[in-house]
Amino acid sequence: MAASLFRFGGILLLVVLVAWSFSDLDIDLKELVTSFPRMAEFIGRMIPPDTAVAKTVLASTVETLQIAFAGTVLSALVSFPLGILGAENLSPRWAHQPVKWLLGILRGIPVILLALMFVSTVGLGPFPGVLALAFHSTGMLGKFYAEAFENARPGPLEALDSAGATWLQKVHFGVITQVAPDLARDTLFRFELNLRESLILGLVGAGGIGFYIQLYIRSFQYDKVATLTIVVLFMVVLVEQMSVAIRKRLR
Repeated sequence: MAASLFRFGGILLLVVLVAWSFSDLDIDLKELVTSFPRMAEFIGRMIPPDTAVAKTVLASTVETLQIAFAGTVLSALVSFPLGILGAENLSPRWAHQPVKWLLGILRGIPVILLALMFVSTVGLGPFPGVLALAFHSTGMLGKFYAEAFENARPGPLEALDSAGATWLQKVHFGVITQVAPDLARDTLFRFELNLRESLILGLVGAGGIGFYIQLYIRSFQYDKVATLTIVVLFMVVLVEQMSVAIRKRLR
């Protein structure tokens, strides 16, 4: 009886949440249907794609990959010690609790806001994009690393503790050796996300292929936008498939 009431309450709550989420959003299916001709006209302006921008596409694609990779590497380097300090089984409460708050704050700041801040402080180009990705990614990677450390089996730690191992030896031999594949998977997953977010950062002048997309959109050169979009789709799918394959091998 109690289980049935709990299930009914859960379904009722879900229905209320769905109704609430669709309210006050001016959702108009009729307007969507009547907009199809305008959508077709917009897409028609992108056909055929202009391949004359191949050189620009290649350079901006390489820059986008560099931004995503550099941001991920910097984030991983900072997240590793923060993850150790944020793990409850490796650090005292006075240390891990503030670190978790700090990581939560970093995750809470939108990456586009960080990009705008760094563009206004260090100027246009890929450098503010790298900084924005590194800061924002640290909030997420630090949390993932801390959770991976906390999920390490306590047996090896207890054995090392009874053998008189130091704290660093316990972290090295008792935790990192267990969770290294998890850390690698989390880092690869973050690289995928950073690649997608680096495309958006270009919209605010933080370099990469996104910068040229917004540049061509503003000058109504939709055929060039189509070329860039095709390259973006190909790059995202390729990197995602490679990442998934590597993560499967790490399991």
